[in-house]
Amino acid sequence: MDTALLASRLTALCQSIYPDKVVQRIVPQIISMVDDGASHHNGAIVPALSERSVLLITYGNSVLHDGEKPLATLQRFVERHVPEMTHVHILPFFPYSSDDGFSVIDYLMVDPGLGDWSDIAALGEQRELMFDFVLNHISRESVWFADYVSNHPPGNQYFIEMPPETDVRQVVRPRSQALLTPIYTRRGVSHVWATFSPDQIDLNYENPDVLLDMIGIFITYLNKGASLTRLDAVAFLWKTLGTRCVHLPQTHAVVKLLRVINDAVRPGSLLITETNVPHEENLSYFGSVIDDPEAPEQKVGDEAHLVYQFALPPLILYTMNRGNADLLTNWAQSLAPPPPGCTFLNFTASHDGIGLRALEGILPEHEISSLIDSMQQFGGYVSMKANADGTDSPYEINISYFDAMMGTRRGPDSLQINRFLCAQSIMMVLQGLPAFYIHSLLGTPNDQRGVEVTGRLRSINRKKWQLTELETELEKPQSAQHLVHHELRRRIQVRQSHPAFSPEATQKVYDLDSHLFIVQRGAGLDSVCCLFNTSTQDVDLPLVKVMHQTDGQVLDVLTGQRHPLEKTVTLLPYQAMWLRVV
Repeated sequence: MDTALLASRLTALCQSIYPDKVVQRIVPQIISMVDDGASHHNGAIVPALSERSVLLITYGNSVLHDGEKPLATLQRFVERHVPEMTHVHILPFFPYSSDDGFSVIDYLMVDPGLGDWSDIAALGEQRELMFDFVLNHISRESVWFADYVSNHPPGNQYFIEMPPETDVRQVVRPRSQALLTPIYTRRGVSHVWATFSPDQIDLNYENPDVLLDMIGIFITYLNKGASLTRLDAVAFLWKTLGTRCVHLPQTHAVVKLLRVINDAVRPGSLLITETNVPHEENLSYFGSVIDDPEAPEQKVGDEAHLVYQFALPPLILYTMNRGNADLLTNWAQSLAPPPPGCTFLNFTASHDGIGLRALEGILPEHEISSLIDSMQQFGGYVSMKANADGTDSPYEINISYFDAMMGTRRGPDSLQINRFLCAQSIMMVLQGLPAFYIHSLLGTPNDQRGVEVTGRLRSINRKKWQLTELETELEKPQSAQHLVHHELRRRIQVRQSHPAFSPEATQKVYDLDSHLFIVQRGAGLDSVCCLFNTSTQDVDLPLVKVMHQTDGQVLDVLTGQRHPLEKTVTLLPYQAMWLRVV
């Protein structure tokens, strides 16, 4: 990017955050960091997303092997068992003190229990990597917080102190414990802002030196191989008393700033915002549509390249649990196309629970309560959040997504694997980048033992497999792990062979039957019409209703079976058909 253009954009964004005097000081420093970062890449551009792009979400130690560094084991696992994965999101791999990695002690060090930077580089030679940038908060065991406690710079100015009687009832909270946590310091007891837990202390971005330090860390990640950077909990970044302290204008300005830096340092690398909030609020992180600075004849969004489709996991869950696709269909039909150069990250499960906030305004409370009851019957739990009125409400369901498909609202049944495969297949055909949590690819059940050992509900979906144990299960022809893993890999391979599933390809959703979810991807001869039976009963569908012609045949690319266009097809319970005119 031209230096003058870079300086102009950085200055304008910093002026929306800080006073002019501060802007004059920090912009030259940011430009210097950007220039230094860009010099590491020699103009190399990260490959664009395509129909072949598939993301694996995993911890660095989700698969273990005695005597081997977990990151090396992960690399072997990916090459041997999921070679279709083009991108790998290694959940926080830094030294941490809690929250399975999201309370970072040292942003620039790889946890020695996992490996070192050479292991990250080795995996990055084979796959595009996603790093977590945990920029809202830091561990209370970090050097910066030790500086705060002992009143030494710079950390003594890096956190947010408030009198304990401060009225923070308006603040949106993802947790139910107190927002202000007491800390014993050399100056006495102080109370600091901690959005997520007493161990995760929020950083004070009103101090521009915090922003400068975090920009340096971000650029280091780009230089260490991050093709995608996930901005963890970014919605809570800026705090202003008297507001909800979520999605504030300064927060969006920081995201825009990181986007400019990202595009200048490593062209083609992508930003993704992690904002588990109601759907419309989530979409705001695509930003505004502007002229592309590098190609003014094109338009682009100016914040995240991708946003998580947080409504998708609970909506698909609800659809499968009720055997009715109406809500999912209506929601999918209402989706506006993402801005140019942007797309969605589609997923059904992650290291966290199944978030419920994205359903606000979509699903009535009594239906959410009924869904929770069903998940508890299948061995799951529910986590709560604090509301402004002092009450608590459900925040997420903690359960393995595989066991969430154990049955319907009527109870468990024998269709778990078919139901689960249908759910994953819906996710992978929607417009965007499909992301598979490792335990979805493996059909991992609830890890109740993990919950007992850690005392944390989220551990139910964070099992650590021993590689030998896992490979034994994958080799058993009738094991759930083999059946799920083998079939998901096959469907991913089919997806990767059809341009209709490119993130750029169009999407049209049909409403023809309450039991069916139907989406057409692409246009013309390359288009694929995907049919999903979300119920426990057979469903008949005249093909003319979706293909709009009666001459010729369609090919189900999942099975190789052909159907005359004038005929009616019957979809068995949880069957998927991906149809292309031939």
